[in-house]
Amino acid sequence: MMLRQQRVVIENITPQLQCGAFFIKRVVGESVIVYADIIGDGHDIVQAELQYKHSGAKSFNTARMEHLGDDVHRVSFKVLKQGYYIYRISAWVDHAQNWQHGIEAKLKDDQHVNSELLDGVQYLKTLLKKIGPADKKYINDLIQSFQNEDLYKKAIKEAVSDKLHKLFVAYPNRFLANTSEDLKVYVDRLKANFSTWYEFFPRSSSPEEGKHGTFKDCERLLPKIARMGFDVLYFPPIHPIGEVNRKGKNNTTNARKGDSGVPWAIGSKLGGHKEIHPELGTEEDLKGLIKKAKGLNLEIALDLAFQAAPDHPYISSHPEWFRKRPDGTMQYAENPPKKYQDIVNFYFESPAFKELWAELLSVTLKWVGMGIQIFRVDNPHTKPYYFWNWLITEVKKKHPDVLFLAEAFSRPKVMQQLAKQGFSQSYTYFTWRVHKHEIIEYMLELTQSEMKEYYRPNFWPNTPDINPYHLQGANEAMHISRYALAATLCGNIGIYGPVFEYMLSDALPGKEEYLNSEKYEVKFWDWTIENKLTLIITRLNQARKNHEALQQTNNIRFCHIENHQLIAFYKWNDNKTDEVLVVINLDSHYSQRGMLQLPLGDLRVDISHGINMHDLITDNSYLWYDEWNFVELHPALPFHLFHIKK
Repeated sequence: MMLRQQRVVIENITPQLQCGAFFIKRVVGESVIVYADIIGDGHDIVQAELQYKHSGAKSFNTARMEHLGDDVHRVSFKVLKQGYYIYRISAWVDHAQNWQHGIEAKLKDDQHVNSELLDGVQYLKTLLKKIGPADKKYINDLIQSFQNEDLYKKAIKEAVSDKLHKLFVAYPNRFLANTSEDLKVYVDRLKANFSTWYEFFPRSSSPEEGKHGTFKDCERLLPKIARMGFDVLYFPPIHPIGEVNRKGKNNTTNARKGDSGVPWAIGSKLGGHKEIHPELGTEEDLKGLIKKAKGLNLEIALDLAFQAAPDHPYISSHPEWFRKRPDGTMQYAENPPKKYQDIVNFYFESPAFKELWAELLSVTLKWVGMGIQIFRVDNPHTKPYYFWNWLITEVKKKHPDVLFLAEAFSRPKVMQQLAKQGFSQSYTYFTWRVHKHEIIEYMLELTQSEMKEYYRPNFWPNTPDINPYHLQGANEAMHISRYALAATLCGNIGIYGPVFEYMLSDALPGKEEYLNSEKYEVKFWDWTIENKLTLIITRLNQARKNHEALQQTNNIRFCHIENHQLIAFYKWNDNKTDEVLVVINLDSHYSQRGMLQLPLGDLRVDISHGINMHDLITDNSYLWYDEWNFVELHPALPFHLFHIKK
């Protein structure tokens, strides 16, 4: 073992991931609260500080840690810029404070401390090297009094004074300080924490039935989507679609003439991942759409789907990027029992993997250069984790605003690994969490475990791939409650737009898949339709924009309510200037009622004076004067979203 003279041990630093192997995550303006066990031998006073800086800064800032008892210390710091911050802990035996504490104890016991005063001169002289001119005179006077027995009374008074104590604290002598390893936090822009996604297929944007939509047609829809309060418009792949093994309607393996194919089967004689499907328009059309969307506070998100159709140009230009079977044919993609005859996977174990990685990075940067700053990544769990770490890191070196959403409905540890490797947001199991206990257990896992430090969830009630059983044939109340749950539980949410809005849920028998799925055919939508659900979605999205408590996920506390069909929770922003209470009826057919217990300890309010509970959806207000309050919710409007006004 290496010889170490330090007398302080630093243990159990949180937050950190796997001893610093991965970084934790924050957004600009958030705090990092750091805890650590700081253990010194004997009874000496131990001090600890956090040292932190942005990776681009030359020197560290310091913040003294607070001792909470039982050797646990705590401190927090704010991250104010995007990029990496480095933080670490330094701890030492504070001999100056130890000396002062000892003198104080001896004086209380009426002991003479002249020798101790002389011993203290060394600490005063150390201070002289660090303090400003104003304090130097004071310390020089103290040195004289400590060495002069005629000034004993003055000396002992000043030796235990608050003024001297504050100087010792402000200017410590970090003799034999022990310093932890560096840890990292990556700081994203605010949209990493708070975003509201709307997905639709641009090819289904045409106002004329039977006609392929274009980017120009999409421009016509931007005001509607912006008015509904969405801030991210996500398109499935916009590239040329393969013609070999093209899929037909409802995933049939023999496409008929005129079948449009699956957008995720990328590549044909018309080009690959760097080209646009010609029926959608040109690069200039896309740039124009991005610009007009930005004017409405909408960002366009594109799909990164790193796979190829059998006739992708890469197949002939770079056959080494694909693996052939012994008979010389390409193995199409499978996820048994599902078969994807129209897709061939890249061979990431190829000897030419470096060239493959470089090309996929160049694909990503091509669209970043076009103005895209958000990517939804298709099936990232089917590619190497270290590839994603490399690609995301390379992109963010010059483009820190770029965000990556991991579309991985997979095993928990697989999804967590992708988040650790750098994905900004992640799909979740919310889509299948229906019952009260399931929702609460899942939220506690996301917000109370280590996952809260690195896993940013994005709640989607549905996707083009998932038509969950509870939405199949579901009524309006079920759709409203599912959106209300997503919008109030999580900072990041999304819907597969027109299908969810218009409550279209016909399914393939026995499967969580849509009948006549838009993945396999161009659809015609009447985008002028408005209904109760679209109105409520709009009001919920507006409430999210107006209330910081709803713009995050982790500050949540579930409230006791005496009905398993009612779920209630309290949310707040970091400084508690904005607080909300949400109550949702999970029964889409019947009214439910119960007594709800307010979290008075968290609210810090004298309930006898009453609290104004303002419903942000109906604009009604209620005065509550008791800890327990009666609530009743009908499926016609199955939730309350209360802004708490004290």
